[in-house]
Amino acid sequence: MHTHGSRVSGLTDLRHPLDPLTPDEIAATRAALVAAGRLGGTVRVAGQLHVEPTKADLAAWRDGDPIPRRVQSTLVDVADGTARDVVVLLPEGTVEHDAVVPTGDAPYGQPQYLFEEYEAVDGIVKADARWRAAMAARGIEPAHVESAFCAPLAPGAFGIAEEVGRRVIRSLTFLQPTPQDSPWAHPVEGLVVTIDLGDRSVLSVVDERQVAVPAEHGRYDVEAIGPARTTLRPIEITQPEGPSFTVDGAHVRWEQWSFRVGFSMREGLVLHDLRWHDGDEARRVLHRASVPEMVVPYGDQSATRSWISYFDAGEYHLGKNANPLELGCDCLGVIHYFDAHVAADSGDPVTIPQAICMHEEDDGILWKHTEPGGAPDSRRGRRLVISSTSTIGNYDYGFFWYLHLDGTIQLEAKATGIVFCGADEPGTQHPHMTELAPGLFAPVHQHLFCARLDVAIDGDDNVVDEVDLVRIPMGDANPRGNAFTWRSTRIAEAGGRDADPAAGRTWHIGSASRTNRLGHPTQYQLIPQGGATLLADPASSVAARAAFATRALWVTAAGSDDDVFPSGIYPNQHAGGAGIPASVARGGDVDGADVVVWHTFGPTHIPRPEDWPVMPVDRSGFLLKPYGFLDRNPALDLPTGMSTGACGGCGDDCRCDHAPTPSSKDAA
Repeated sequence: MHTHGSRVSGLTDLRHPLDPLTPDEIAATRAALVAAGRLGGTVRVAGQLHVEPTKADLAAWRDGDPIPRRVQSTLVDVADGTARDVVVLLPEGTVEHDAVVPTGDAPYGQPQYLFEEYEAVDGIVKADARWRAAMAARGIEPAHVESAFCAPLAPGAFGIAEEVGRRVIRSLTFLQPTPQDSPWAHPVEGLVVTIDLGDRSVLSVVDERQVAVPAEHGRYDVEAIGPARTTLRPIEITQPEGPSFTVDGAHVRWEQWSFRVGFSMREGLVLHDLRWHDGDEARRVLHRASVPEMVVPYGDQSATRSWISYFDAGEYHLGKNANPLELGCDCLGVIHYFDAHVAADSGDPVTIPQAICMHEEDDGILWKHTEPGGAPDSRRGRRLVISSTSTIGNYDYGFFWYLHLDGTIQLEAKATGIVFCGADEPGTQHPHMTELAPGLFAPVHQHLFCARLDVAIDGDDNVVDEVDLVRIPMGDANPRGNAFTWRSTRIAEAGGRDADPAAGRTWHIGSASRTNRLGHPTQYQLIPQGGATLLADPASSVAARAAFATRALWVTAAGSDDDVFPSGIYPNQHAGGAGIPASVARGGDVDGADVVVWHTFGPTHIPRPEDWPVMPVDRSGFLLKPYGFLDRNPALDLPTGMSTGACGGCGDDCRCDHAPTPSSKDAA
C-alpha cells in the first residue's frame, strides 16, 4: 500500500451499543419527533446526543443481542426561543421523555446555537438604526457597511435584567473591504450589539469608543505572501505491507491496544472501552475518554470584550463543527478515516466526511542501551494517532489521542487559527492586550480544556492518590543533604485538586483490588503539564460557570451515567453550579469505587506578533503512563529497524541486524 492510501469507515452499521449515531438513526429520530408533533414548522434541533447505555447494561449485553438506542434531542422554537428536551427510543420510535427546558428559571441556561441563528444575526444587526449610525459616525464607507461581518458570539451570564431568561447572542463587527481580506484583521472597535433571538430584536447597542479600523489585510494566501519556499525536500511515509491496525466497524485493534471509536455532536471524538491486551487477557484501562468542554475566557476589561468567555462545546458544538480532514494536509501516512454523522438544524442527518483520522507514525527511540564493550541495542517507538479537528469561529482546535507501545496514553490539543483582535492607536501600551500589527491588538486569554476520563483501571473499583516529591531537610535523617522522597495522599472525597509543578505533582489512578507481581496496586499515572488554571477572580461570572477550570484535577463518583459535561448540559447563559460542582456536592464514594477523573489543561495566551496573521499551533495536553500496571517493559520484543526497514547510515560497519544503506561515497 502506498504512502497516501486511505480507507474510510462511515460508522453507518450499528454493531454495538456504544457505536455513534448512524444516519438512519438520526433520520428515524427526526421522523419520531415529527410524528409526535414536536419537530417541524419553527422548531429546530439545537443538539442531539446518544444516551449511552449504563455500565450494567453493557456488561449484560452479548454480541447478537438487540441494541436498544435512546436519542436525546434539544429542540428550540425559533419563533419564541422556547426549548424542549425529548428522548426517543429506537427502533420503536417512541417518545420516552418530553419536558420543557426551564430557560426562564434560575439558574437558567440555553441550548446551543443553531447555524441558522448565526446567519440571522447579520441581518438583524444591519437593520438596526443605532448600529448603522455608529458605523456612519466612524466614517465607514456604505459599501463596507453592507459587506461587514457581524460575528455571532455567546453572551456570557451577568444577571442583566433584559437578558435573563431570554435566548440572547452578542455581535461584534468586523470589516471585509475586499472578499479576499480576513475580516478578523479589521475589527470595528467599541461596538457591541446584543440580540434577543426569540423575537429577533436588538436589546442594546454599546458604542464604547471610536478608533481607526486597522488597515492591514490579514491575508495569508500565496498571492499575498508570495511563492512557497523550495528548500524543503519531500518526506515520504510508506507502509508497503499496510498499517498494523485492524478496523471492524467502530472497533480498532492495534498491537496490545483495543478500543471503540465514538463521535458526539457536542464533544466530537470519543474513545470507548480502551483496553490493554496482556497475553490472553484484555485488561480495562478507560471506560470512556473525551474532551466534553473547553472555555476561552478573555482578560480584557473593556466593555467591548470583558464579557467574553466562550464554551466551545456547550455553546457551539465541537462535533457539529468538525472538519473534513484531508490527506497530506491534516493527516500523513497510510490513513483510515471515519466519517461522522450529526443532526442538522432541521433534524436531518448530515455526514461530515473523514471527520476522524487514524494512522501510525514513528515516535523516535523507545529504548536504547549500550553494554560496556558491547554493541548498542535499541528499538524505535511507534504510536497510533486518532485525531479530529473543529473550527469554532476564528479558532481551530485539533484533538490528538496517542497510544504508545509502552502502554502510555497521551492527549494533545492543538490550538491554531486566527487570534481575536480589537483596535487602538498604533503604539498604545495596554496591560491586557498586545499589538500584533499596526493598530491591531489581541487581548490576553486562556484556552482551558477539560478532559473527562471515566477510568476503569483493571475494573471499576479505583482509587486516586496525589503524589508529591518531598525534600528532606539536612540533618540526622539526611546527613549529606542529598536525599529526597515522595509522599502519597489518598483522595478520599469528591472534590478538586491543584497542580504543583514545584513538587512534581502527579496523580496515580489504580485498582483497589488488583496487584502486580510485586504486590503493589496496578496503576496509571496522570502527568499534567502544570499550566495556569482560570485566572479570572473567584467571584467572577466565568468562575461560577466554568468551575471546572478553577482546579487542575477533579475526582467525582461516577454517579449518573449521563453526567458527562463539566459545566452541565446547558452552560450557555447559565449562572453556574451545574456539572462538576453538582457532582461534588452530590458526593459519593471515590475511594475504591467507580470514579471519574476530570483534568483541566491548556495554554494561557499572551499573543505575540508571530501569531499573526495565522497562529502556529499551540500544544497542550497530558500523559497517562502505566505505573505498576505492567510487570516489566512491554516493548522488549519489538523488532529492530521496524520504522525504517533500513539502517540510518551506518555503512559497511552496520550492526543493526538489517541491510545497510549505501554510503554517501557510493551515492556520489
